[in-house]
Amino acid sequence: MSKANKTEKITVPVLPLREVIVFPHMVVPLFVGREKSIRALEECVEKKKELFLVAQKQATTVNPGDKDIFQIGTLGTILQILRLPDNTVKVLIEGKRRAKMLKFMDGETMIEADVEVVTEVSDKNIETEALVRSLKSTFENYVKLNKRIPPEMLMSVNGIEDPSRLGDVIVAHLNLRFEDKQGVLEIIDPGKRLEKLLELMQGEIEILQVERRIRTRVKKQMEKSQKEYYLNEQMQAIQKELGEKDEFKAELLAIEKQIKTKAMSKEAKEKATKELKKLKMMSPMSAEATVVRNYIDWLISLPWGEYTEDSHDQKVAEDILNEDHYGLEDVKERLLEYLAVRTLTENSKGQIICFLGPPGVGKTSLARSISKALGKKFVRASLGGVRDEAEIRGHRRTYVGALPGKIIQSLKKAGSSNPVFLLDEVDKMSMDFRGDPSSALLEVLDPEQNATFGDHYLEVDYDLSKVMFVLTANSLSGVPRPLLDRMEVITISGYTEIEKFNIVKKYLLPKQMEQHGVKPEAMNMDDDAIRNMVRLYTREAGVRNVERVAATVCRKVAKKIVDARIEAAKSKKADKTGVIRVRSEDLEELLGPPRYLPNKLEAKNEVGLTNGLAYTEMGGEMLQIEVSVVPGKGAVKITGKLGDVMQESASTAMSYVRSRAEALGLSPDFYQNIDIHLHVPEGAVPKDGPSAGITMTTAITSALTKIPVKRDVAMTGEVTLRGRVLPIGGLKEKLLAAKIAEIKTVIIPIDNVPDLKKIPSEIKEGMQIIPVSHVDQVLRLALSLEKPEEFLAKAGAIGEVPVALIDKAVKTKTGSTVNKH
Repeated sequence: MSKANKTEKITVPVLPLREVIVFPHMVVPLFVGREKSIRALEECVEKKKELFLVAQKQATTVNPGDKDIFQIGTLGTILQILRLPDNTVKVLIEGKRRAKMLKFMDGETMIEADVEVVTEVSDKNIETEALVRSLKSTFENYVKLNKRIPPEMLMSVNGIEDPSRLGDVIVAHLNLRFEDKQGVLEIIDPGKRLEKLLELMQGEIEILQVERRIRTRVKKQMEKSQKEYYLNEQMQAIQKELGEKDEFKAELLAIEKQIKTKAMSKEAKEKATKELKKLKMMSPMSAEATVVRNYIDWLISLPWGEYTEDSHDQKVAEDILNEDHYGLEDVKERLLEYLAVRTLTENSKGQIICFLGPPGVGKTSLARSISKALGKKFVRASLGGVRDEAEIRGHRRTYVGALPGKIIQSLKKAGSSNPVFLLDEVDKMSMDFRGDPSSALLEVLDPEQNATFGDHYLEVDYDLSKVMFVLTANSLSGVPRPLLDRMEVITISGYTEIEKFNIVKKYLLPKQMEQHGVKPEAMNMDDDAIRNMVRLYTREAGVRNVERVAATVCRKVAKKIVDARIEAAKSKKADKTGVIRVRSEDLEELLGPPRYLPNKLEAKNEVGLTNGLAYTEMGGEMLQIEVSVVPGKGAVKITGKLGDVMQESASTAMSYVRSRAEALGLSPDFYQNIDIHLHVPEGAVPKDGPSAGITMTTAITSALTKIPVKRDVAMTGEVTLRGRVLPIGGLKEKLLAAKIAEIKTVIIPIDNVPDLKKIPSEIKEGMQIIPVSHVDQVLRLALSLEKPEEFLAKAGAIGEVPVALIDKAVKTKTGSTVNKH
């Protein structure tokens, strides 16, 4: 097809190109940034040399070598060169002829190469002419399909008769892969090059034809939708003019559109579509249509897969928690740990946290602060008094008034599938013939099950795994064990007097002043007045009552301010009320006589009277236990409205004393001629709990042996028949009650020593805390004995520690001490 090619060898600068192929007869602008390439351009301009334009095999290569570039390239001349401000060069280059690299020379300033120039000569024969005509015809079809190529290019191509030039001009305008273009460049024979181009162009035309068919099909679908929309609009306009608009059909169309656009689960979408078909066949006035319509409304109004983006800024979260709540360091640390975990993993399942504590300690407000700190929506559902399982799981869809349960209702209200969900008062649930709601909560609060929570009303699964559930409870006694197993319980103890003082001063008093219209410059309450308001007018673990008392003070001050303004208006003088200062001595005038006087110690040591420490839902309390011995026939009477646990403790204590009768100096049958009456004052108040055993044992022992009990000693702990002292709960609250009552010595079980680390130092300050393991140790410490080390020493208590250690604890009289045995 071709004659022998004439060749010549020259040495020229090399310009490596990234993902660009320059063909002969092609003018292309290039941006050059590499120093060696810029030097090569300058060399060509200065010496009017040609430039060898060759493509790199990998575009990422920074300093290409001999093996990093192709062997076949194009010799070109520089038409225009321009240096840009960013030290790059823009150059306009025209390709002239093909060349093959013989030797690669990488110099210090630029890259050069010995190249062999190939001059192509084509035979004019019938086969070549046929190839040229086929290529032109195919290119014409290609231009018709590809709108990016201007029609003028077709005219230019039709005027080219040279096969070699025709192939090089056409290939420059084809949308080919980089490797295909390099392959065409490397074909020296013009005839073979035209054949390859025909093959590549046919493939591109097929792709363009498929794209065109897809575009046409999409356009027809769009036109059909637009036509239907236009006709529907016209029909509605005509119906409106005629006054015959069908509202029910319009509603059905709106519902159908919502179902299509709503991002529901596949199961929910299928269910909604099925119910809509049923609704279309019903009369709009029928009761069943109302039920179906309400059901569809619930399905499309739920936040299926709608999530708010969590805030992961721990500093902001910590600031919010500190701003909203004083103290509660353990709780805040746990919440910041949760936030840290969410920062590290986005797939952590929703946490279930239960805040346990007395009323008024801030459990509900903590949940609100969590939602604010995490940037989540907040929703609350109260479980107090709930006794119907349908309140949790929803009602069956068998009557008009059926509704989903509190869980689904609250999620609709939140508008998000990952809110902070507060379930308040979980311990106040009950059960009756309508089911057990606490059992229904098991699925809700189980991270392994709640991804497919089934509400009876919805009849489709709903994902609750992203919801952060927060529960609150005053006592765990009312929470079923299986439900408790699914929660992480965080105990919020009662506040100390110092914490209450800071909470009132920093949070509650400013809040009540703002709510009652008392400006900060109009009222000033002394620190002593705040302390006495907390101490003398409230007795609680939380701060709910003290907030009410602060509100009363603000109302009284507000009245004084208004009265002063009225007087000033009557006398036509300026209001000179100034700042109203509330001092400690003003509290009785504002609030009346003190409601609670501090617990005072007995004036002297008493026989049969022991100070016990108890934990109630309202916090810690000092509980005195009295025992009286009277002539009788061995009866034991227990009064004071005690629960089953405390009655068992009294029986255990009595049995232990009888077992130690000989060691205590009592006759073996001492109980046959006496009656023992054990009483806990305030008989109208129910009392129960496993922590009064050693208190009752001490009181019974004192009453029988006529040995007084030390008035400034209080104790807590359960006792066994063998005299072992068992651990108790609520140590902080009990020590706080002892602190308020000015108790100097507190006896606690030895197993509760680790709990002392979490107790604030202001509670332990000035108090002697003595851990014990056996009730004989308690008797030596609590009874007023001349020689405590000799009391029961000969009897040999089971599990007792050496007497010398007890003596050391007894003889320590000053400072805050914890004596470990």
